[in-house]
Amino acid sequence: MQNQLSHPGGNQLHEAKRTFSEEKIIGDIATVANMIMYISYIGEILQNLNGQPTSFIQPFCAAVNAALWVAYGWVKPKRDWILIVADVPGVIFGLIAAITAVI
Repeated sequence: MQNQLSHPGGNQLHEAKRTFSEEKIIGDIATVANMIMYISYIGEILQNLNGQPTSFIQPFCAAVNAALWVAYGWVKPKRDWILIVADVPGVIFGLIAAITAVI
């Protein structure tokens, strides 16, 4: 009788909820890791400002890459805020590191 009353996709629904929760946790951890990676440019920025210039190309390419991911997250039918928030620091700190490397 129990099987007759249960939802035919009940098991799949439970698995979908679990997957969403795992996806959210992994997404949140990846967002924090990505932001830490980009914030680490502060050391290069300080070196540049103290007269020890670092490479221009790597932080510039990182800023362009991050800007593309931000744009992608923005234009998706449902905005992907995790993607946007994770990559905005890359645009900011990448550009600052690149600019301070050449001035």
